[in-house]
Amino acid sequence: MSGRRTKPPRAIKTPKVVRRYCMTDPAAELTDGVILQHIPDNTRVIDLGCGDGRLLERLREERKARVLGVEWDLEQVLGTVRRGVAVIQADLDHRLPDIPSNSFDVAVLSQTLQQVRRPKTLLVEMLRIAQRALVVIPNFGYWRIRLQVLRYGRAPVTEELPYEWYNTPNLHFMTMTDVCDLAAQLGIHVRKIIPLINGRAVENAWAPNLRAQNVFYVLERPEAGTVATLEASSPAVDLRDFGE
Repeated sequence: MSGRRTKPPRAIKTPKVVRRYCMTDPAAELTDGVILQHIPDNTRVIDLGCGDGRLLERLREERKARVLGVEWDLEQVLGTVRRGVAVIQADLDHRLPDIPSNSFDVAVLSQTLQQVRRPKTLLVEMLRIAQRALVVIPNFGYWRIRLQVLRYGRAPVTEELPYEWYNTPNLHFMTMTDVCDLAAQLGIHVRKIIPLINGRAVENAWAPNLRAQNVFYVLERPEAGTVATLEASSPAVDLRDFGE
């Protein structure tokens, strides 16, 4: 028998049920706090993939916001209703055209972009229905993810991404810089990028694409025209700072 050592089975327990558009966020308190900091009082807010309405309830109570959630999973929809928050049960891949343009001041998309079939279309739609988009994504450029692929040659599993390749709700895998590149292609202005590193929001972090588990973006449409029809333009943030 060979004396070669083999890597032991993964110790991370995977969820029994995987639901699209309501992926568990282990840094939910941090994420919600960062989002709240970027939403003024008395604002019209729509949360796409709102889960059980936790964030919208806080926005209504703490920011006096007028809120609406969009969620596909029935159990999460009922949870939102129990919080007294208005919600539409809809598939983000199909129903946004039913929402009139300029209906909201802010559209939120937290831990959801990587789960939809057409993320490019969804970003364009967000900035059709709202003037500003707040987006949070898991960063697949995080160093632990890179190390797992390099060292073990296996699909990575982390605390932020606790799924095996065969049961993950994530359809797309993007890094911090990938989202910036897509925004530039669409002519979307990247007003702010905040890496979320080890439980903290760290602005102006060094090597953020390598160190950030999650990333928060503030996106805005150009002042004139429609995002979908504009040529790519230089974003407000210098994207060369995020190339690690």
